[in-house]
Amino acid sequence: MPAITHHIPDAMIAAYAAGSLPHAFAMVVASHLSYCRDCQAALGAHQSAGGALLETAQSEELSPGMKASVMAMLDEPAMPEPVYDARGIYPGPVMQALKGGAPRWRTLGMGVKQNILYEGDGGSARLLYIPAGQAVPDHSHNGLELTLVLQGSFSDETGRFGVGDVEIGDEDLEHTPVADAGDPCICLAATDAPLRFNALMPRLLQPLFRI
Repeated sequence: MPAITHHIPDAMIAAYAAGSLPHAFAMVVASHLSYCRDCQAALGAHQSAGGALLETAQSEELSPGMKASVMAMLDEPAMPEPVYDARGIYPGPVMQALKGGAPRWRTLGMGVKQNILYEGDGGSARLLYIPAGQAVPDHSHNGLELTLVLQGSFSDETGRFGVGDVEIGDEDLEHTPVADAGDPCICLAATDAPLRFNALMPRLLQPLFRI
């Protein structure tokens, strides 16, 4: 497994264990778990604690409204599971979203490409392909962004992120990620709100690229 220095926060792993994360973020968490033994151990601890709590809890009947909410949840995409696909760079949750096929890249300009994997009320998840040495336009965030590196690496104002690392961006982070030398950087990114680009051209193209 790769040497990972940037992990998923424990509170987010707990939310994943409880099944309360939006699907786009759950896809990133499950993919990171596919690489990271430390976070796998944290997940196991939360699952054990949740199981113990269920064993001691008293059963109660669901109200009609709660029952309807539970049934509606059954229509949502299944929670991604952390399974690493050793045949390529894409972990199991990404391969599931790709339906076992290859990404269908769409050019964003300057050699950068994307493949949107999921869009829903809770956010979106996409693959990003960034050639070595190429920068993503300077931007900040209207919400939360999780970016997991699947191939290559990138660097920004906060440090360097390699395979398996996750960068967590929020409203306080403004950065310009740049793909490092070597292989093109391929990332899995999930957001729950549009990015805030500083330059005019990215802002004009933002609705077209849905990012």
